[in-house]
Amino acid sequence: MDIDAFARLATTTFADVLTRDRVMDPGIRPLWGPMERLAGPAYPVACPAGDNLMLHIAIHRAPAGSVIVCAAGDSNWAMAGGNVCAYAQQRGIAGFVVDGAIRDLAETRENRFPVFARGVIPIPGVRKAAGLIDVPVVCGGVTVAPGDLIVADEEGIVVLPKGQAEAILARAVQRADKDARTPLADWVKAHKARIDELTQSLGI
Repeated sequence: MDIDAFARLATTTFADVLTRDRVMDPGIRPLWGPMERLAGPAYPVACPAGDNLMLHIAIHRAPAGSVIVCAAGDSNWAMAGGNVCAYAQQRGIAGFVVDGAIRDLAETRENRFPVFARGVIPIPGVRKAAGLIDVPVVCGGVTVAPGDLIVADEEGIVVLPKGQAEAILARAVQRADKDARTPLADWVKAHKARIDELTQSLGI
């Protein structure tokens, strides 16, 4: 699978050919910027509230190129800090998507390691409880299975099911090519005709 091909397209383009259940909650955002688009196969984990053990295990187990997707139990404790992010980057992990918070943002920003999360909090989580690892989890309202394709940028985060990713990419490329070939004047003409039709039908 050519990950670069997925990274070339904005999440807005993918969203045009996806259903809403494949797009994560907008509260999960890039924590520094400008950040290059993040793309890669998901390595999912789920952590109980206040505990980050499963993410810490994942940085040692996830294959290079993976996006570690963490369903945190809440946002009251940091799931990762500077050393965790630095080691993940050293191992070739593409980035983190965390439905929760991290800490040590300055270090992560300086290293330019891609992290998408709900925010930052200085309190570290503990490492005591088992959660889920390398199995489907729900992150940002989307079910993410191992190997699903994650694409994340400043517009949001989309999750492409592993078995459908190539077909979705093909549809998204077609959409992007069509948009690129449409001059603004043509778009405006078609847009106005559609809006006029709708206003007339609704009696506005």
